[in-house]
Amino acid sequence: MAFGATFAALRHRNYRIWAAAGLVSVVGTWMQVLGVNWYVLAETGSATSMGLAVLLQAIPMLLLGVWGGALADRLPARPVLIGAQVAHAALAAGLAVVAFTGAGGLPAIYAISLATGAVSAIEGPIMGRWCSTLVDRESLGNALALGSLTHSAGRILGMSAGAVVVALLGPGMLFAINAASFLAVVAALFAVRERELHTSGPAAGAEVADTGIRAGFRYLLRQPVVLVALALAFVLGSLGRNYQVTMAAMSDGPLAAGASGYGVLSSVFAVGTVVGAFLAARRRELGYGVLVAAGLLASVLQIVAGLAPGTVSFAAVILPIAAAAVVIDTTVGARAQLDTDYAMRGRVLAAVGITGSVAAAVGAPLLGWLSEHAGPRQTLVLAGVITAVATAAAALVLERLRGRRLNGRVTRVLSVPALRRPARRAASTATRVVWPASAVARIVGPVSAVARIVRPARGAAAAKPVASVKTVASVKTVVSAKPVAASKMVASPAVARARPGGAPVRPARRSRTP
Repeated sequence: MAFGATFAALRHRNYRIWAAAGLVSVVGTWMQVLGVNWYVLAETGSATSMGLAVLLQAIPMLLLGVWGGALADRLPARPVLIGAQVAHAALAAGLAVVAFTGAGGLPAIYAISLATGAVSAIEGPIMGRWCSTLVDRESLGNALALGSLTHSAGRILGMSAGAVVVALLGPGMLFAINAASFLAVVAALFAVRERELHTSGPAAGAEVADTGIRAGFRYLLRQPVVLVALALAFVLGSLGRNYQVTMAAMSDGPLAAGASGYGVLSSVFAVGTVVGAFLAARRRELGYGVLVAAGLLASVLQIVAGLAPGTVSFAAVILPIAAAAVVIDTTVGARAQLDTDYAMRGRVLAAVGITGSVAAAVGAPLLGWLSEHAGPRQTLVLAGVITAVATAAAALVLERLRGRRLNGRVTRVLSVPALRRPARRAASTATRVVWPASAVARIVGPVSAVARIVRPARGAAAAKPVASVKTVASVKTVVSAKPVAASKMVASPAVARARPGGAPVRPARRSRTP
């Protein structure tokens, strides 16, 4: 793929403005994350207290995320986003006041962290839906990949610059810088040209006009492919990517690398996210085959990471795992938006955000408990095996639901008997869950009826032709009445011999011998 196509989304003026402002904001945000952690740790000397501040920012997403999704599909985005940026700036300024003056102490830090999480929970789906209008449909996947690249680069820059600033000037200055960074986002919101936004989406049903939360749930339950992708993202996110926990456990345990080794591994992981963002941006299309391939790659490498003998070998495996993680996140986000109605996009994005938050909340303590009781290496290997089987099962379910193979290479991998048997059993169960038997009966019934018409009994096969003109006409009538069944009859010999217009193909005359 050409280098220019890697940055195809930057052809859009609105996206260029937003990407530049987003980089400034992400750098400031990660400076604040570092500042909060440093301030709490310096005041208490407790890593548990530091984790509490992080948890307080995540809890509102679980409680308010669905409301944010409903508001995203109901309210005009620009004024809401401007108000959210102003609120973020005010909260960051409040942190700076606490750090410089000591007023309020830790309770004030915790309260501001909780309020910041609440604003982010409401703002997130609205931001995601609005950002998808900055580019056309063909460039959406590339825009999401470049967004991951911006986030990864901003994280590296923010943490690196923040470490220098906090050592020289203290955490209060980090909060002040972050407060100022939101001005760039507000300026970008005013600079974006509304007439160049791409707000058209696929036609939706009558229920899409309902902007309530229940309508969003009902719509999502009728999208089995998206549900399978979200379920896979949950498993991979909870057991496959909570490396803040497993890297720390490996550094402190089997690798004996200490705090310095953990810092090196964290830097390598950050570099891997940048690599993954570039790889995702270079893909012309982020389909479900990419999701499955990245999930299998990350799972196998996680098993290898558990067997790595030293820090260098562990770091070498961590880098491609981080790259695969970004590809997975970008692909799930792209498919969730491209395969759903535009009018439901906010609520679907809220579901994606909640899935990620729940995965982190469930996976981090679970992996920590397993690392403590079973050992870090055993935890990585066990989690890798589980995610590999889950990915294989998801691939087979997606293959059944979509009616075609995802990817030739992935299918060959899944054809290994040791992996195929348990994966197919899990796939069969999962398919029954996401696609009820009543829905299958509505499709299988017409297909069976048509099959009885176009495929006579074996004994009668030699007595008369398989498809006569009358038979094909009957088939044409059934196909016109049941378009879903028509797609299932492609493999039928009689239909295969019929032209697209429904007229039968006359068999070739036999040459008469003299």
